[in-house]
Amino acid sequence: MATTPHFLTLPSLLLASVVIFLLSSKTSAIGINYGTQGNLPPPQQVVEFIKTKTIIDSVKIYDANPDILRALSGTGIDVTIMVPNGNIPALANVENARQWVGANVLPFHQQTKIKYICVGNEILLTKDNNLISNLIPAMQSLLEALKVSGLPDMKVTTPHAFTVVYNQDAPSESRFNDEQKYIFAKILEFNRQAKSPFMISAYPYFMVDPNNVNYAIFGPSNAITDTKTGKTYNNMFDAVMDATYSAMNALGYGDVDIAVGETGWPSACDAAWCTPQNAANYNINIIKRSQNKGTPLMPNRHIDIYLFALFNEDGKPGPTYEKNWGLFKPDFSPVYDVGVLRGGDTGPPPSSSEKWCVAKQEATNEQLQANIDWVCSQGIDCKNISPDGICFDNNNMKARSSFVMNVYYQSKGGSEEACNFSGSGVVTTTNPSTSSCVMQNVEGGSVHGT
Repeated sequence: MATTPHFLTLPSLLLASVVIFLLSSKTSAIGINYGTQGNLPPPQQVVEFIKTKTIIDSVKIYDANPDILRALSGTGIDVTIMVPNGNIPALANVENARQWVGANVLPFHQQTKIKYICVGNEILLTKDNNLISNLIPAMQSLLEALKVSGLPDMKVTTPHAFTVVYNQDAPSESRFNDEQKYIFAKILEFNRQAKSPFMISAYPYFMVDPNNVNYAIFGPSNAITDTKTGKTYNNMFDAVMDATYSAMNALGYGDVDIAVGETGWPSACDAAWCTPQNAANYNINIIKRSQNKGTPLMPNRHIDIYLFALFNEDGKPGPTYEKNWGLFKPDFSPVYDVGVLRGGDTGPPPSSSEKWCVAKQEATNEQLQANIDWVCSQGIDCKNISPDGICFDNNNMKARSSFVMNVYYQSKGGSEEACNFSGSGVVTTTNPSTSSCVMQNVEGGSVHGT
């Protein structure tokens, strides 16, 4: 997600930051990052909003959240999922990679269009040698696991912060720094062999010149002419894209596709250039660039792009700008208009009348076990989560606890109080059932399910 980049400021050189940004391969695709840090609507309602109220058709999430993947089932929306950074060392082992695919991809792939799998996020920026040394092996193992599982078309890559030494007077002269050339060459070789894009985050916001803000937000400004190629740049985004391409080309990988996993502009921060108007202007022009517009060095070339972000996320730590990247507020009303709403409709989607009670994501194992013990002491039949039961999952305490919590909740007619469980339960309209374990639901006061 958007964070302050680690870059070096020089008279004509900048070391900027980039994360990742992806879009669908269709020329009309509009991609969005769907973060979840804050008091946001449940996934089923969010996906219904995206599907019915917007023209967004590509979504990137920062994990492999099963609730979100279930909500996206059958929508036709392209999805990018992510392997958490901490899982990378284990995934260097092919068998572990196969288990990860089995748990996070195979249960969903037939109904949910998973297009990209990102292995970690900005790993080189972590300076963690254990993660860095296992990054490429993990990508290779995951690719092999997908092939063995009959899913060779899913693309594996990893998102990068923008660590190109950026020459603002001559973007074509921008290069990877000497310390990272070797690892970037190996990653690019993987991308070439796997036919996957090299992913970056492109944030002119973090590189903005206070005296030339318009250049960063696609406003009227003094154009920059590359002193080496003679190409003219009217905005910083195109210059950053060509700087990335030039750095890749210098290593012999100019043929590898580029994807932008994140880009955006905050509507509020502690500086004068963060306004809804500036954010709208930036993102409207980014959407135009998703239509195969290309750049001076890459004319008509398609670059997959995901806007950052769907929502303002009030749960994110850090300064004001971190909470204000969203196109929409948590109630689905637009922060500003970039033309992604269908017919000007700004209202939230109708909520489902079907409801379930499940354990909160942050609930501890101690809370979950206490919930199981208490519910089973109240005369509720808990045989389905016993070792021989159809809903028993020895490795998923949350699933077992959610099952009995929901049975209790349904037995009380779906009252909100019956799903409190000392603050560890939450009512959802997203069906938590699996193919082998169907959870009852309340709809209009009657109980359905088995």
